[in-house]
Amino acid sequence: MKPLETKSLRLIAQALVTVQAPIEDMNRILASVTAITPLVLGKYDKNAFEAAPGIEHYRPLEGAAAGAESDARKRPGVACISFQIDDDPTLIAEVAGAIFQAHSYQEPVITVQTIYASRSRGLDDSANPHRWWNTTGDWNKTA
Repeated sequence: MKPLETKSLRLIAQALVTVQAPIEDMNRILASVTAITPLVLGKYDKNAFEAAPGIEHYRPLEGAAAGAESDARKRPGVACISFQIDDDPTLIAEVAGAIFQAHSYQEPVITVQTIYASRSRGLDDSANPHRWWNTTGDWNKTA
């Protein structure tokens, strides 16, 4: 994918990795990933998004670690974490392998999509009234 440019930002090809896992696995998975790649977006690292937990539905079949069951299970407390990495097959395979090792499931749910992702061009927009540093949000540092 060819990068797209605007005055303020570039859109570059990245791989969007999404992992579905119990919330208690999330920190371990993210630590495994950041040991391989720092998840940098501009002047920030360890960038990931964790969605609110929901309910996972599944039914173990023959050969599953839990043994085959006739009824589907419902597991609450399963969330999704997503992050962007370079769209490099070697890196994607290494990250997927690390996720597999850190995940508690026999069959982890890992999806990878090629996307366009925005990156700031670093222009001085210090006077932009919409930027977090010009608001009174709770993330604003006090003097």
